[in-house]
Amino acid sequence: MLLFDKILCYRPTKFEKVHGHTPFFGVYIGVINPLKEDYPMPLTDTAIRAAKPAEKAQKLFDGKGLYLLITPGGTKSWRLKYHFMGKEKLISLGSYPATSLKEAREKAMEARKTLENGIDPSAQRKQDKQLAQNTFELVAMEWLELQKSKWSPSYAETTYRRMKRNLFPFIGSKPVNAITAPELLTLLRKVEARGIIGTAHALKNHCSCIMRYAIATGRAERDPAADLRGALMPHVKKHRPALTTPEKVGRLMHAIYNYQGSLVVRSALQIMALTFCRTTEIRCAEWQEFDFEDNIWRIPAERMKMRRDHLVPLSRQTLTVLEKLRAYSGGNQYVFPSYRSETIPFGKTALSRAIRRMGFEEDEMCPHGFRAMASTLLNELGYNRDWIERQLAHAPTEQIRGIYNRAEYLPERRNMLQEWADYLDGLRAKARQEAELE
Repeated sequence: MLLFDKILCYRPTKFEKVHGHTPFFGVYIGVINPLKEDYPMPLTDTAIRAAKPAEKAQKLFDGKGLYLLITPGGTKSWRLKYHFMGKEKLISLGSYPATSLKEAREKAMEARKTLENGIDPSAQRKQDKQLAQNTFELVAMEWLELQKSKWSPSYAETTYRRMKRNLFPFIGSKPVNAITAPELLTLLRKVEARGIIGTAHALKNHCSCIMRYAIATGRAERDPAADLRGALMPHVKKHRPALTTPEKVGRLMHAIYNYQGSLVVRSALQIMALTFCRTTEIRCAEWQEFDFEDNIWRIPAERMKMRRDHLVPLSRQTLTVLEKLRAYSGGNQYVFPSYRSETIPFGKTALSRAIRRMGFEEDEMCPHGFRAMASTLLNELGYNRDWIERQLAHAPTEQIRGIYNRAEYLPERRNMLQEWADYLDGLRAKARQEAELE
């Protein structure tokens, strides 16, 4: 039995009329050429494999705009022709045999669905490619760069190292809009398993900030980290150990002034107690920051945690310590240079090790504890809380109390620091007497 693919009514062409061909009225019955796009037969893998390259590029049509392009060099690749907004367009669907006939048809079907939704498949593909290039690590690094003006260099470095170790190796190369809450939770629980609960919570917060930045810049639609609320182990923040009773503070000051280690470390501990500045502010102090005419230490904003300039009045006792240091390191950049090299400050752990060598345990006192020590005792002694907070270089809270003034309460703080230094001298003298009686 003969099967016919198409039956067409025939009409004579203009060529036949002009050149005298006898018009024939009737019908042509036959199989339409499968290489013609208008009436193709579906392709088969056998036909595709058997197709050989010719002198010119060939098109093997599968139907509905899908065809296989065969170049003279023998390359076979899938194309989809479609119309959008009245214009003919073309997209590539991959090469054969890497993309099989079945896969090409599936891709063509997806493109047609996109068209039905009023979206140009070509434009959609470009957008998807751009989103795929916006990886989590790329967006995270953009966000980190924006935070550097608000953070101290040490905090920015710590944040980067945390993400580099715990996030980037696993989701860094993934498109930011493809990150899911379950995979974030898996990574954060690995951090929890190492016993650093605070770091896990910090990473979750950073991820949320990164995702919100991605949303704001049009590269993500939602924040999966927000779905992790309550999913992590609760983090109970521990206060750093500090000595806060007059008797213990007296013994501490007596131990510091009798410390037999290096002059640099002993002097740093003394100035930390007298000014209650942060460890990094002490370690990286430079001689050019000190004004010995006005007796002021001007710490620039880039070295401060809150990224604001900070003025520290210098008591007589602080000036005495600095005078001794000037004979040792006055010609250097740093007030407290490393013993290994005069061009870098002393090590980050030197102060903690010195406190341990003086007999104070880790749960008793740490370098940061000098700030809590001063804050507690000065409040108990009745000093104005605002003076204390400003000397601690804490950000003003209410509204943030208007425009921050680096010199706010400077005369009051100058008097307070001098009286504080005298108070420490008194506690130290009492501790020395008690030690002599033992």
